[in-house]
Amino acid sequence: MDLNRNQFFFIGLLLLMLGLQFRMVASYTLTSEATRFLAERVHGPTLVASADGAAALAGSSSFPQKTFHPPNWLGWCLMSIGGVVVLHSLAMRKPGG
Repeated sequence: MDLNRNQFFFIGLLLLMLGLQFRMVASYTLTSEATRFLAERVHGPTLVASADGAAALAGSSSFPQKTFHPPNWLGWCLMSIGGVVVLHSLAMRKPGG
């Protein structure tokens, strides 16, 4: 499947906006469900089950929330790549033409 000009433009704008968001927000706090989902994918279900047992002993029924602090360079990197992809899409010929 070949990507045309419009798809490159959309991908570039998406990366550009994502980079802007990473530059504007200092940290992201995941919900307990999202933290559980990531823990199952990264560490496996056995570690998640043992963490649930420890949380049940402590009296908490939810999984602890994870806070993500993106590095400073990530926003600039995504904005740079997005800008290059947008400029590349403008240099391509129009679809159907």
